[in-house]
Amino acid sequence: MRARDSFMPLVRNGVDRAAHRLSDVGYGVLPWLVQSWRGVQVEHDVPYRDKRRRFHLLDIYRRRDAVGPLPTIMYIHGGAFSMMSKDTHRVMAYLLAAQGYQVFNVNYRLGPIHTYPKPLKDVMVALEWVLDNGAQYGADINRLAVIGESAGANLTAALAYCATHPRPEPFSGSIFARGVHMTCVAPLYGLLDLHDVRRFWRDPHKNRRMPGWVKGEIRGTAYSYLGRRVKRALQFPLASPLLLFEQPAVPGSRPLPPFFTTVGTADPLLPDTIRLSNALERRGVECELHVFRGEIHAFNVMLWRAAARAQWGALFDFLGKHMQVGLEAPMQAPHYISLADSLAE
Repeated sequence: MRARDSFMPLVRNGVDRAAHRLSDVGYGVLPWLVQSWRGVQVEHDVPYRDKRRRFHLLDIYRRRDAVGPLPTIMYIHGGAFSMMSKDTHRVMAYLLAAQGYQVFNVNYRLGPIHTYPKPLKDVMVALEWVLDNGAQYGADINRLAVIGESAGANLTAALAYCATHPRPEPFSGSIFARGVHMTCVAPLYGLLDLHDVRRFWRDPHKNRRMPGWVKGEIRGTAYSYLGRRVKRALQFPLASPLLLFEQPAVPGSRPLPPFFTTVGTADPLLPDTIRLSNALERRGVECELHVFRGEIHAFNVMLWRAAARAQWGALFDFLGKHMQVGLEAPMQAPHYISLADSLAE
């Protein structure tokens, strides 16, 4: 890392603490103010590993009026591999659960203390826990989607790759060996290639006015995941799943599930999302891409904006198309459209 980036960990720590404090307050009130969230019950802090460490906990979201097994989503939060948690990303889980999905919102170890492959190992263990234990909580594990944004998108993409392609890394073997079937996946606006992150501002025709703090944040994200090995990123292919998708399928691989991805044109990570869509298209894999003009990184959290509501609507449509097979009746219409009115109640 450059010397001028050395203060960024302190900034991230401050942002992380503030986000968790705000979440503690906000999520104590929002589920009662937002009408569609009132019907969602949450089981907090379920351990998916033996030891009850906060990094190895997940929350389970399910509509109170749900009957029978529900199509299942495992959600992987973002935060530059160094901050945030399932607790700061409850809004995503509530939105998805309100649509009738069973949501497992997971924590994982964070860098730069816990670097690759620890975060990826954790979400692999979490996925296997969902497959082994989800049914007892009412999940239909035969209809399973994995969704993640930002850093979580990287982990989501890597999970999808490991589930469908044989890999030499010992820790990825069990996911492939058990034949994990993902109905669909949605890596949203992710940093998917950690090799040579300066590419984001090197092109004189793109991002030439990128602020220095944004450059530092991108470098810091890569460093948080790989540590001092970031200069040798190519030696850790699963940390850059985009590069793997850009290669031909290896012998013995299985078909990839349908993908959904989205990004804003003001997001510095736009090129990685475009590359992912192009790579999947070359492989003949369905990839539904939504690009929103002028929107920034993580714009879909700002639910008062039309673009955020449009993104969620597109995601709900995609999930409904791929995960409603076998349902006797369609899920209720999305509630997110009236969110602003609900907040004003």
